[in-house]
Amino acid sequence: MSDPEFDVVVVGAGNAALCAALAAEENGAKVLVLERANEDESGGNSRFTAGAMRVVYDGVDDLKALMPDLTNEEIANTDFGTYTQDQFYDDMARVTQYRADPDMVELLVTRSRDTLLWMREKGVRFAPIWGRQAFKVGGRFKFWGGLTVEAWGGGPGLVDSLHEIAAKRGIEIRYGHRATELIFDGVTVSGVSVKTGGRIEEIPAKSVVLAAGGFQGNYEWRTRYLGPGWELAKVRGTRFNTGDGIRMALDIGAMPYGNWSGCHAVGWERNAPEFGDLAVGDQFQKHSYPFAVMVNATGRRFVDEGADFRNYTYAKYGRVILEQPGQFAWQIFDAKVLHLKRDEYNIRQITKATANTLEELAPQLDGVDPDAFLDEIAAYNAAVRTDVPFNPNVKDGRRTEGLAIPKSNWANTIDEPPFEAYAVTCGITFTFGGLRIDTEGQVLDTESEPIPGLYAAGELVGGIFYFNYPGGSGLTSGSVFGRIAGASAATA
Repeated sequence: MSDPEFDVVVVGAGNAALCAALAAEENGAKVLVLERANEDESGGNSRFTAGAMRVVYDGVDDLKALMPDLTNEEIANTDFGTYTQDQFYDDMARVTQYRADPDMVELLVTRSRDTLLWMREKGVRFAPIWGRQAFKVGGRFKFWGGLTVEAWGGGPGLVDSLHEIAAKRGIEIRYGHRATELIFDGVTVSGVSVKTGGRIEEIPAKSVVLAAGGFQGNYEWRTRYLGPGWELAKVRGTRFNTGDGIRMALDIGAMPYGNWSGCHAVGWERNAPEFGDLAVGDQFQKHSYPFAVMVNATGRRFVDEGADFRNYTYAKYGRVILEQPGQFAWQIFDAKVLHLKRDEYNIRQITKATANTLEELAPQLDGVDPDAFLDEIAAYNAAVRTDVPFNPNVKDGRRTEGLAIPKSNWANTIDEPPFEAYAVTCGITFTFGGLRIDTEGQVLDTESEPIPGLYAAGELVGGIFYFNYPGGSGLTSGSVFGRIAGASAATA
């Protein structure tokens, strides 16, 4: 048999896939990228994100290396703080309940900064997340929660940038090409079968990198693995992430790994479409709930809205909303905190109620018991420790006392008009279960042996996130493991 035209075929065209492709090309490989979607919808879930990337930095000099556009005035007016390796390790351990694979976490943490610097060298631009991760206090912005950096232009900007860089480096991307099967002789993977234009063709390669996302777009798999009711969730991102990459690998004996019953799921506009809308992007999310209260159809609060910074609770609270009667909730704000709402609350595609009294607001909350709601807010207001100062930049300890479900921080009475309420449901971002890889990005089989010629990165890698995740670590994980997998695939 003659040598294949391509050394490495990458399945997928999002952040992880393109980092893999660039790393493979950098290591001398001729690379082909196969994208199931058409060009307008390409980029997987990466295109639907805000572009936030969690990265280790020991001070502003590290950030300046990533973001040389930072001005002296911006630096003087901002408290960027630090986000050390120890802090990243602690966050990963805490939010995954110490389940995350320690080898994977070590790579994620220790390679985060040099991977983003590598992306910067390739031409990806980054900026501080001024609007979403910092509040202005005493004339200075203060970043909180360990999340400081985003790709320029958010997720769409990141994807477009990576695609442009790939094109300049001679990497071919074929759109409308759905990988259906790995070419496998029982020992080694040597390419993929692809469906395009109503026909099947085989594309041989020396190595294959799977980076085609999780299975959140697959109703049947969601219900099978996440559990009953998950077919009712909205999908935040692409309709194309249906588990193809995972299935192809499992079909040849790859090891399933990680939190197969877990996923990243958030509070999402109640009447959002079935799948993500690129015109709206991630603006259907509703993430200012730490400064609000949330009630369900029975009019009752059901979760501690102030348990932690938004970065450490939002990815798990979508599941809690899905478990409520009717799979929805309402977020209630009063005038004291309206200025703290994120920009996503100002879009046109929104389910909103406003009133100057709680009695006027209650009947507007579609599906909610109005009398029970008024009783709940009265009990909540009476429980707020108003003697504790309110500070949105720290876990301020301003809490309730005596309630079955406390609010641990940022508890303000709901008593100052105007009142605003927003209806949310569950929006699933990505699934946590997937394939087991080694520290070189190579897929392992059910005997824990590497499968020659097969590598993986991104959402379809299991073992990194369990139950929850620290905000911004998904894109960073895709970049770190994409770079590792691509380099390994090229040099195998």
